[in-house]
Amino acid sequence: MEGSKIAGYFKGKSVLITGSTGFLGKVLVEKILRVEPEVKKLFLLVRAQDTESAKQRVQSEVIGKELFKVLKEKHGKEFDRFMEEKISPIAGDVIYENLGIECSQVDNLFDQIDIIVNNAATTNFYERYDVSLDVNTLGAKHVLEFAKKCVNLKMLLHVSTAYVAGLQEGLIQEKPLKMGETLNGSTSLDIESEIRLVEETKKELHLSETDSLKNSGKLERTVMKELGIKRARKYGWPNTYVFTKALGEMVLDHMRGDVPLVIIRPTIITSLHKDPLPGWMEGIRTIDSFLLGYAKGNLSCYLADLNEIMDVIPGDMVVNAMIAAMVMHSGENTETIYHVSSSLRNPILFRTFEQSGYRYFRENPRVGKNGKTIAFKTVHFFNTIGGFKAYMTLRYKLPLEALHMVNLLSCGRFTQSYKELSQRFRFIMLLVDLYAPYSFFKGRFDDMNLQKLRLEIEKDPTDAEIFCFDPKILDWSNYFHQTHIPGVMKFLRK
Repeated sequence: MEGSKIAGYFKGKSVLITGSTGFLGKVLVEKILRVEPEVKKLFLLVRAQDTESAKQRVQSEVIGKELFKVLKEKHGKEFDRFMEEKISPIAGDVIYENLGIECSQVDNLFDQIDIIVNNAATTNFYERYDVSLDVNTLGAKHVLEFAKKCVNLKMLLHVSTAYVAGLQEGLIQEKPLKMGETLNGSTSLDIESEIRLVEETKKELHLSETDSLKNSGKLERTVMKELGIKRARKYGWPNTYVFTKALGEMVLDHMRGDVPLVIIRPTIITSLHKDPLPGWMEGIRTIDSFLLGYAKGNLSCYLADLNEIMDVIPGDMVVNAMIAAMVMHSGENTETIYHVSSSLRNPILFRTFEQSGYRYFRENPRVGKNGKTIAFKTVHFFNTIGGFKAYMTLRYKLPLEALHMVNLLSCGRFTQSYKELSQRFRFIMLLVDLYAPYSFFKGRFDDMNLQKLRLEIEKDPTDAEIFCFDPKILDWSNYFHQTHIPGVMKFLRK
């Protein structure tokens, strides 16, 4: 983009991006192509059997999205030619050495790539432990090893999460995680031992399973999911996702060598604030589960302290910070960590989010399957576990037990009513189990590094406008009411 020093950095450079089919990956691809059309090449690594399959995935899951509307309008009839010239889909997977890329392509990539962005991740809090270790931990290792073979590499940027800090309280600093470091003082954490544990557990399962369970794979999935949560909590992390992301950071710090490394740690990522499509969103995030649950009539109560600060940041601001960090640290033999957050710079209370939601749904009432408007109901929030459990017992558990007995006596007459009430109960309990710890989160993310980066960017007015990542400019109430919640209802609600 004319006049932008940051955008100009990408002119003539080639970038390898993993996780390009994910939310942040798409936003990054679109942003680079829009601000610097003279970027040489964007290599997009996607899981696919071959190059043709990779092209099809990129076309349907990246280029074909509404997000690229501005680029399509800008290039008109030349859009397809432009995208074909600039984007090169690569079949592969971060869980393999050399990223699973065919040998015939690898050497050519080693010579061409200037920047690597590792955005590949499984973000499911309750993911299978073996899958999460493969992608979030070993994936980071494989990307780093690949980066070391790139002869012209100027930067490896790794996208992590601020919640590798677990549920720490107080000021959480932008510092590396050291190999074997735990959050509860345990000294037995060893990544190789965790991998062996997974392999031994699966081996024991295969020896003990019945034929029917072997065929279904249900037992293995259940055991692997439970093992991930168990191991995470053993060392002080609340779920499998943040635990394996923390392990991935440890690997990068331990094995970095002289690779220029930036680790981006966003907090809860929300929809785009500004460009190219305000409100655009993909993938259900923590707070969006709450919104969708309410919109579908499945949420009547929740466990949260409305007077606590929630730390959220729009996706376009995260990408802007990523791009700025790439440019500022290009070629430096350093490791730099950025918390991309809002809790210090422009804090927002859960209550503001709640009130924005009520305001939106009052103005945009829910409509039932019969086409009739559903009456507006408030959600009961509890700031103590005792109060929440008492409510759930009276509102759901006891009625479910009674309804179950009545249903048996009436030969299944109330089966549908029982299923609906049971579904609501399970939905609320699942949300609380996974997300309630973050509703009471008392940590604040130090963003000193990010503020230094922001001040550097703001020296150039053009860059400050194009690559803004300052949450101070946001009116949270208006953002949620006018941008984020409408975006969730439009792009995420099925």
